[in-house]
Amino acid sequence: MKLSAYLKDRFLLLLLHIVCMGIVSGFLRITGYNEANIILILLFWAVVLSSWLIVVYMQRRKFFREADRILDHLDQRYLLGELLPDSFDLEDRMYRDMIRRSNKSVIERIRRLEDEKQDYKEYIESWVHEVKAPMTGIALLCENAKKMNCMDDGGLSVKNALRSVSLENQKIENFVDMVLYYARSEHVYKDYYIKETNLQETVCEVLEKNRMFLIQNHVQANVDCRESVYTDRKWMLFILNQIILNSVKYCSGSLSIHIFTKRTPKSVILYLKDNGVGIREEELPRIFEKGFTGSNGRSHERSTGMGLYLCRRLCGRLGIEIRAESVYGEGTCIILEYPVSNYVSR
Repeated sequence: MKLSAYLKDRFLLLLLHIVCMGIVSGFLRITGYNEANIILILLFWAVVLSSWLIVVYMQRRKFFREADRILDHLDQRYLLGELLPDSFDLEDRMYRDMIRRSNKSVIERIRRLEDEKQDYKEYIESWVHEVKAPMTGIALLCENAKKMNCMDDGGLSVKNALRSVSLENQKIENFVDMVLYYARSEHVYKDYYIKETNLQETVCEVLEKNRMFLIQNHVQANVDCRESVYTDRKWMLFILNQIILNSVKYCSGSLSIHIFTKRTPKSVILYLKDNGVGIREEELPRIFEKGFTGSNGRSHERSTGMGLYLCRRLCGRLGIEIRAESVYGEGTCIILEYPVSNYVSR
């Protein structure tokens, strides 16, 4: 800190003292003090003021030099507020407290970003391993189809192979959709379009998309959705697709899915009910957590624990409440509740 900059900062204080010195000297002259005494008083005043300014300047320069030294040696400079030197100046203590609070917010934000980055990295690594399985399956099916063609076993085996390839390709498409929606889930507002959506048509489109997969797993679906809601249809297709795939993934034997709606004065409720293995009572509150697979995920085919997490995250962005009810060994019911505005209902 330069002396000229310090004096410029103290300009108003110096001006005040000069004015006061002028007023005092005028008062003393009026009251009969001789000029020598007045000059002596003003000189003493100037010496005291100058001494005080010099002492304060030296203290401030020392304080800021120490702060600069600490800042230069810090790798993480946002921690400066925690390491500032002590000061008797009230303003310094207040500034330090404000810097600490500000830095705390920055550190928390950095930690959240680092956690999100790490979560995304772990998910991508898991996704790569997941998507390798159907790709390997397709390669094996193609190789088997070539051998069957060479052996002239007929067209039926080739048709079966092509059907299997189509199923594996559908798995890849589902994995790609999942990672795409995961990447977009942080900024849903940039890519959604709210309009009236027919739930019957939306559910049937999801079922048709997975028709071969559902047939292969002996799944029966009963759909009775007579209500329409205002939401983003594309995001709803993904959410419903994840819920239905989860039901099939954790089923044992033939599965029956009943999908229906119910209207209340303030909402439209969509129920997706199955007769699968169900969820243990102690695990039910955690099924929407990131990475949670539970006992079902460990005992069945490999699971990432991301499907229902993404459903909850997207539902939260769209203003939809999602919850689950289940009895272990009897089945699970996923419930989506769409709020109905009084303005829209008119």
